[in-house]
Amino acid sequence: SKHMKAKNYVFFEVEILDSKKLQLCFLDKVEPNATIGEIKCLLHNLENPPAVPLCFQLSDGKSLRDDDVLENLPVGTTATMFFHDLGPQLGWTMVFLAQCVGPLFLYLLFYFRLPNIYLHEHNYTRSPYKVVKLACVCHSFHYIKKLFEIIFIHRFSHGTMPLRTIMWNCLYYWGFAAWMAYYINHPLYTPPGEHDHEISNLKTIFWHGMFSSIPYPTKNPFTWLFFLVSCPNYTYETGAWLSFSIMTQCAPVALFTFISFIQMTIWAREKQEIYTREFISYPELRSAIVPLFL
Repeated sequence: SKHMKAKNYVFFEVEILDSKKLQLCFLDKVEPNATIGEIKCLLHNLENPPAVPLCFQLSDGKSLRDDDVLENLPVGTTATMFFHDLGPQLGWTMVFLAQCVGPLFLYLLFYFRLPNIYLHEHNYTRSPYKVVKLACVCHSFHYIKKLFEIIFIHRFSHGTMPLRTIMWNCLYYWGFAAWMAYYINHPLYTPPGEHDHEISNLKTIFWHGMFSSIPYPTKNPFTWLFFLVSCPNYTYETGAWLSFSIMTQCAPVALFTFISFIQMTIWAREKQEIYTREFISYPELRSAIVPLFL
């Protein structure tokens, strides 16, 4: 073959161990430019291939990605990897669909006051307050927009997420949606005040946060935030939820906003670290999520 003509061409040997350090298989004559994903394919061609998604780690505990190349790893010509059973998995599209569909319908159950949620005499009644109606529209639009983006816009990798993690994520999003919906749509809920100009301002901030998802700055001044932060989509979403918190004056909404901001800050800083490593001339003054601060 053309590879054997190369004078210094060296094949690798790959040993796969389980969590108890028992050998599962041994692959010889593995090409040095093989990726972890290709090695996984070799495993599936064995007589007794694993029936679950695979995760490989080195002896130092570092998890390996499918696009990692064998010769670039800190190993010798005999590479030892540890196999981990990831258990049942779901693709990213199904993950995000599960996280968004639940909150959308749960909130509407409370808004329309279906039976067995509040007292019997309140079944199918509506709140007279403008804020309650507006809150339902804003909350519903947020998740409908996400569902639209998941189905028609975003392109997800073939990666997966463990079913156990998905259940925790759904518990978080579904639980908070039900919690905030219960209080906002409660028959005894009374907004602190319904000043039309304040509601209008908060509504404008919310809609701006929802629609400001253009991935580049334009002539529109509201898109210039892209010059100041690495992940303006997180900044806009935080602003939208902050306005929603002020508009409803509801503690569960404020708590959800705070926790979401912390999580988005972690994601934003991780992405910024990747950008600074990949782009030598990346602007030093550009923050992760909060301009000139964080």
